[in-house]
Parts: sequence; C-alpha cells; structure tokens
Amino acid sequence: MSEAVWPSVLFIGFLIAQRLAELALARRNTARLLARGAVEHGAAHYPLIVALHAGWLVAIALLGWGEPLRPFWLAIFVLLQGLRLWILGTLGPRWTTRIIVLDEPLVRRGPFRVLRHPNYTLVVAEIAVAPLVLGLGWVALVFSVLNAAVLTIRIRAENAAIYPR
Repeated sequence: MSEAVWPSVLFIGFLIAQRLAELALARRNTARLLARGAVEHGAAHYPLIVALHAGWLVAIALLGWGEPLRPFWLAIFVLLQGLRLWILGTLGPRWTTRIIVLDEPLVRRGPFRVLRHPNYTLVVAEIAVAPLVLGLGWVALVFSVLNAAVLTIRIRAENAAIYPR
C-alpha cells in the first residue's frame, strides 16, 4: 500500500471504529435504561437510521480509499468531535442511538442549554463533513438529503415521546 493511501485509510478506519464503539455504548446504555423502567419509542424507524449510516460508511470507505485529506474539512471534523464528546459527557449513561425515555426530567445542561437536539445537529454536520474530508461532495449531498428525510421522522417521534401533549 502506498504512503498516499494511509491518511484516507486511517480516517476511514477512525470513522468505522468510532461508530462501532458508539453502537456498543448505545447497546449497553439502552439495556441499563430499559432495566430501570425506561420505554423505547419510535423503534419502527430505527432500521432506516442503521441502513442510512451503514450506507454512508460504505460509500465513504469504497469511494474515499486513497483520496487525499482536505485539511479545512478535517479541521471542521475534528471540531465536531469536540461537540461529540461534550454531548456524550453531558448525557452520560442516558446517551443512546434509540429513543429511550425515562420518567425523569430531561437533561438541560451542556449543549442542551443551547440546542434542543444537539446530537442530531452533530450528525447532520458529520454526514456532510466526513465525506468532504475525502473530497466526496456528492456523497455528502446524497446522504445529507437522505438523512434529512430520516431525521424528520426521527425528531417527530422523539418530540412526541419526550414532549407529550
């Protein structure tokens, strides 16, 4: 493998490892929350989210392999990781990839003081920015449009679950 390929391989590897680690954390947190009496909402659309993110990763891995990294977009991506850590740290054991509702007050500190759905803000940005790190503008565009459609369903379901009328 030539030296020119390694930066893209490392970036793609990081994306995949990060998503797998997040899924493991989400599974653990989901199980613990459900054991505490939490209830899942909107499970029917969850496979759409999984398919979208899997397709996004596959597109990046197949098309970004060997592409040079774009420093501007890489810097933006790194900044987004700071937001990710802030969100994860704020939610702690309540962070999950599913809509899991506890009979407890919502978290209102950290990024949740400023944004109603900071994790979705992060995901929207990452869906666009990660492909741009590898110069894959059309991947960013296609998956951003698909993500917008899925998030419309997701946010409606989450708002109905956590802000009942």
